[in-house]
Amino acid sequence: MKLNEVTFAEATPIDGYGPGFFRVGGVVIKGPALVTETGARGWGGLNDAQPLLELADQIDVLFIGTGVEIAHIPAALRSALEGAGLGVETMNSPAACRTYNVLLSERRRVAAAVLPV
Repeated sequence: MKLNEVTFAEATPIDGYGPGFFRVGGVVIKGPALVTETGARGWGGLNDAQPLLELADQIDVLFIGTGVEIAHIPAALRSALEGAGLGVETMNSPAACRTYNVLLSERRRVAAAVLPV
């Protein structure tokens, strides 16, 4: 098996996570986080749709991490995001972080909105 080093050029990968936090580009964000190619910031959680909707013209897929376990997101949130033209993939937060990083390394137009573990 051949291993390739992943490079992110100028994009912002998720470096790690732990109980109640995410580390993105070397910066710790406590609580829910919204991560895009250009950076990361705190996010208000599943009731905070506006920052996600503002990404509609910048990304194709939004990964929503629901914490330790996979869970359904509110139907109204999914409907609003899909109505704005966003592909929405829901998974647990560790999987969302990994998937975001892989597709980011492929220069795909993705973002991650993740709840802490």
